[in-house]
Amino acid sequence: MKKIVLLLVVLFISKNGFAQDDALVFFADKENVEASLADPISILTQAAIDRKQLHNTVIDERDVPVNEAYISEVKDAAGITVLAKSKWLNCIYVQGSQTNINALLGLSFVTEIEFADKGLNSKSFPVATQTKFEQENSLKKVIYNYGDATNQVEMLSVDFLHQQDFTGEGITMAILDSGFPNVFSNDAFSNAVAEGRILGTYDFAERQENVDGTGSHGAQTFSDIAGLLDGEFVGTAPEASYYLFRTEFAPTENPVEEAWWVEALERADSLGVYVTNTSLGYQDFDDSRYDHSYQDLDGQTTIAARGANHAFDKGMIVVTSAGNDGNGFIFVATPADSPGALTVGAVDSNGDLAGFSSIGPTVDGRIKPDVMAKGSNAAVVDQFGNVTTNSGTSFSSPIMAGAVASLWQSRPETPNYQIMQLVREASSMFANPSDEMGYGIPNFEAAYNTLQLLSVEDNLLETNFALYPNPFTTALNISFPKDIEKATLSIYNVLGTKMLSTRISSVNNIIDTSGFSSGIYIARITSENNTTSFKIVKQ
Repeated sequence: MKKIVLLLVVLFISKNGFAQDDALVFFADKENVEASLADPISILTQAAIDRKQLHNTVIDERDVPVNEAYISEVKDAAGITVLAKSKWLNCIYVQGSQTNINALLGLSFVTEIEFADKGLNSKSFPVATQTKFEQENSLKKVIYNYGDATNQVEMLSVDFLHQQDFTGEGITMAILDSGFPNVFSNDAFSNAVAEGRILGTYDFAERQENVDGTGSHGAQTFSDIAGLLDGEFVGTAPEASYYLFRTEFAPTENPVEEAWWVEALERADSLGVYVTNTSLGYQDFDDSRYDHSYQDLDGQTTIAARGANHAFDKGMIVVTSAGNDGNGFIFVATPADSPGALTVGAVDSNGDLAGFSSIGPTVDGRIKPDVMAKGSNAAVVDQFGNVTTNSGTSFSSPIMAGAVASLWQSRPETPNYQIMQLVREASSMFANPSDEMGYGIPNFEAAYNTLQLLSVEDNLLETNFALYPNPFTTALNISFPKDIEKATLSIYNVLGTKMLSTRISSVNNIIDTSGFSSGIYIARITSENNTTSFKIVKQ
């Protein structure tokens, strides 16, 4: 193991006489695509197929593995080391000299090279490197006794879900982090171990099943989901099933960790995982050439954001921490910028913003973080089984992830996007989101009650109008009930001034709202002498 660690440390050296660069190498195609899609059990587990069928999630070419023959040929190329691969992006992550990496374009199946050093692709925006876990590691640990998780659980009304016997049972989760020492001997996880609910582990950095890693960050974040010490501590999804994936190599900070993270997401999807938690973020690196600028954090550019978007499209809910840069870089890092991620900021025990919590908006103007949970002096169980506290969005994220899993258990047939939107709509600031707090602190009792009515609402849609999305930005869609084809839409501000009046139909049902100012409006739809009113919110 020491030899592997030493090798990795050497590989991460950037300008120490080796002139190494990092890059994604994209491939042109995959092999046996038609045969694989015709027989999906050959590329996915039955659990993954079942989850996708339940949510009508498409199985497509992205699920087909990367061509191993191509990978072998790249490995044989002079001066190239392959460190990760992504079937969703159909690429591999390599290290080597700029010359040797560019030489890969001579291979017939290589279509594009994307260097981590943005200066080799486009203008770079260097930012000073910080220690990722500085916020968490700087705090004094305090040991408490009974019920130390009470505040963080009740803040979200997750205790209500547990009282309804929704504790995550039957929902499979994956925790992507830096290290999980003593998990199999820690009393906090003894129930999960004894019941066989830790389904598997894998270290993507060192390519082994042991996930002790470096540090205990992963073990602590995992406790906020799965920890159970009767009378002392309860996580938010203590009866779910779990995969533990180490994607973080703590001695260094390199964008290959983003590639490992995407690999882990892909494996989670293939194993039928519903919810993932990521208490990691990427913005600055040991080599400043690779740093992500604010302009990069548009939810589409970074390796991690692209991976998170694919994971969302594949039906999972990717819960991720906003970051601890509220007093530095300020903005959420990646993958927290992804529109496909449920990004979680941190509050204190009173529900007030924690100063370290990274804020939004993203560079393209989207609300981030999405929601908030306790992250200042959050209760955790350390690697030795002691109940203590720690601070950082690293802990608000798993608290939220477990809550989402417990909620989803109540209606597992509900697709991921509906669950995510229900959580946002049940939040304290949904009508007036802010850059600091997003949509606020969710009330999972309210989300649960709404979720149980979804089947009723599906029937109601056949006989009633509906407007979506709400909140809206540049466009508003109108869903027409069965047997009605035309209507009149009027929109009023809170003072009663009519802002718009137009005829709509079942085929002409999208309204341009880009000229509306942010705020609350009343929409009225009139058809066949009947009028239906809606409260709508412009972001």
